[in-house]
Amino acid sequence: MDYPRPPRRSGHEAYNDPVNAALSPAPRRRIRELPDELVSQIAAGEVVERPASVVRELVDNALDAGATQVTVRLIAGGVRLIAVEDNGIGIPSDELPVALKRHATSKIASLQELESVDTMGFRGEALAAINSIADTAVLSRTPEQSTAFLLDGRTGEIKPVARSTGTTVEVKELFFSTPARRKFLKTDATELAHCIESVRRHALARPDVGFAIWHEGKLVEQWRACSGSQALQQRLADVLGEDFLAQSVAVDFQTVATPGAMQGVRVWGRAGIPDAARSRADHQFCYVNGRYVRDKVLTHAARSAYEDVLHGHRQPVYALYIEIDPARVDVNVHPTKIEVRFRDSREMHQTVRHAVERALAAPRVQAVAEGLAQPVAASLAEIARPIERPAFAGWAQPAIHFGANDTPAFGHKVRDLAALWPPASASTPTAPWTVREPAPPAAPANQEPEAWSLGRSGSQNAWPLGRALAQLHGVYILAENAQGLVVVDMHAAHERIVYERLKQQLDVSRITSQPLLIPAPFAATPQEVATTEAHSGTLATLGLEISPLSPKTLAVRAVPATLAQGDAVELARSVLAELAQHEGSTVIERARNELLGTMACHGAVRANRKLTLEEMNALLRDMERTERSDQCNHGRPTWRQVTLKDLDALFLRGR
Repeated sequence: MDYPRPPRRSGHEAYNDPVNAALSPAPRRRIRELPDELVSQIAAGEVVERPASVVRELVDNALDAGATQVTVRLIAGGVRLIAVEDNGIGIPSDELPVALKRHATSKIASLQELESVDTMGFRGEALAAINSIADTAVLSRTPEQSTAFLLDGRTGEIKPVARSTGTTVEVKELFFSTPARRKFLKTDATELAHCIESVRRHALARPDVGFAIWHEGKLVEQWRACSGSQALQQRLADVLGEDFLAQSVAVDFQTVATPGAMQGVRVWGRAGIPDAARSRADHQFCYVNGRYVRDKVLTHAARSAYEDVLHGHRQPVYALYIEIDPARVDVNVHPTKIEVRFRDSREMHQTVRHAVERALAAPRVQAVAEGLAQPVAASLAEIARPIERPAFAGWAQPAIHFGANDTPAFGHKVRDLAALWPPASASTPTAPWTVREPAPPAAPANQEPEAWSLGRSGSQNAWPLGRALAQLHGVYILAENAQGLVVVDMHAAHERIVYERLKQQLDVSRITSQPLLIPAPFAATPQEVATTEAHSGTLATLGLEISPLSPKTLAVRAVPATLAQGDAVELARSVLAELAQHEGSTVIERARNELLGTMACHGAVRANRKLTLEEMNALLRDMERTERSDQCNHGRPTWRQVTLKDLDALFLRGR
């Protein structure tokens, strides 16, 4: 039975009866152009979200004008007043009225210039969008003019005023024409914090420019212009603090220019050491050609470089600067210009990851020899941590080595890896590793060797981690170097050494695959099918063989030999998903590293293992040569430096 359609209701009746209102179609409207005022309001909604958005856009314009000093003045967190002053080249008086029009800019003039933008701004929408939702005034003077001119954004009136060369843009009563949007703003303190963060991002990219922020007539932040070869280091210290500079390593890496590109990709800056990691990702700054960006490819690349050295879910800290041919990156992706798109995202991912990995790989113990290590202010009680000990105090862990027919106790057959651990010598059955260097010569009773003159006025020790003195509870190695005392967690240190050796051995050859007796089919999405066809060579390199059975079905025919016991379908889906997103997979590498990490953990020397001084010194020398030896493969630190100054403070010496 067909029920009659209910009559259309209007006004409050339709509002109170949403079911009938939804069933009744609205009368068709004609297609027509939107008024300029409404178009400006829509553009303002995309460009201006809060006062910090206005500050970002105005500071961008100031930097494009060649300013060397930028001053930001705020009232009520920027809601009542935002004034950005600069000493740039200014705007001629005859161009002031055009500056507030939509899509009016001096940055680009053709499509070719748009595809290779090298300025902070280029859309020509910011000033027009701001003027549509606030009371805006522009005051500017060029070097050629004898006086400055003030443009009233409401009336369009221009009048001469007094000002030195440069530009001042005043934005009063933000969102006064859209009071509903003003209700979404937070407290003045919150909006002020966002404005400061916006200027801080600019300050990190331009150490040659001075920045000052005033709020309610008080100076809240100021960063003076820096010059010279250490300008960036000084600005990082001023903005992020001296601790960031002390607890970070320098990054400087450049690729060779590819065909069709004017230059290679350069990545430089500072990457925080794993000990400086934070619980939140609020100290991660990435710049592309001087522009602060938030890009998933870059974030993933930087985070993956810390996979082997970060503990738990900690977030790394870094300030990375990327210089790339502007034609190879598209900045015209989002109105806020905070997102970019790379022509070759895989290359960018590998470049950033390799740059950070290379910087973190060098053991920081070398800095100790140069006297640059940051001492850890901790007492001996704070350094020691509780450990689980076996029931018998006299128990000693037997040596772990793999002979031709040995199988480790943790269940993985590794006959092919027998050569990775040298077998224990018959004369020293408890030695967990071979001694690569002779023990330091014994000093005469009445004289200490020159190499070990470790007093406060003595010479520097040639070995950064010094010489071993003793074991502490069978867990820690105590060593003496020129700076004071070194405490080493011997299990964590040896675990990293074994782990790095395993990776080096397996990196020499290609990942071997093992055919499945019965192929594992699975229903695939169109994207998975397309990824399989486009990346067949990459899949083969990873040890995976995936072939189509039908237009909507794929079959896994071979998997990496080390992962033969896992879920083949789940592995294939994970690899295809990551290939589609990053055009490069780290799933296999992560799975392989987890297996090698487990093997290294069980193969490393255990607690309560009594070591000789020769064995302790051999471990210290291996740490000095091994990459990433400052952390075990679980991200925990392997050694700590206690300086003589720290020891003096413990015993109140000099007070």
